Amino acid sequence: QLQLVESGGGLVQAGGSLRLSCVSSGRSFANYAVAWFRHPPGKEREVVAVISMTGTSTYYNDFVEGRFTISRDNAKNTVYLQLNNLRPEDTAMYYCALGPSLARRSEAYLVWGQGTQVTVSS
Repeated sequence: QLQLVESGGGLVQAGGSLRLSCVSSGRSFANYAVAWFRHPPGKEREVVAVISMTGTSTYYNDFVEGRFTISRDNAKNTVYLQLNNLRPEDTAMYYCALGPSLARRSEAYLVWGQGTQVTVSS
């Protein structure tokens, strides 16, 4: 059974950077698109970025504005989310999830990690 473990979150000042990792167990990782979602305090969960099975296609939510980069290494069963120029409004729990396509709705995703907290101070 596939499982996901996120890491790399932490406390950073505005303008700083973090690199989130999502590691999957199981051999079928490469058969799935992977998304990063976030759940800010007091707000609804929202998609941040999505990457296709091969990594050739990506999607970013409008609020990313070129600051984040999603990538994957299927040999390592890992997806990354590079967060640059972080803002206080990026503070949230960040989750990775596996799904069948480049979907933007959380309902499409089948397997979820436990999340990693990102806190950005002003």
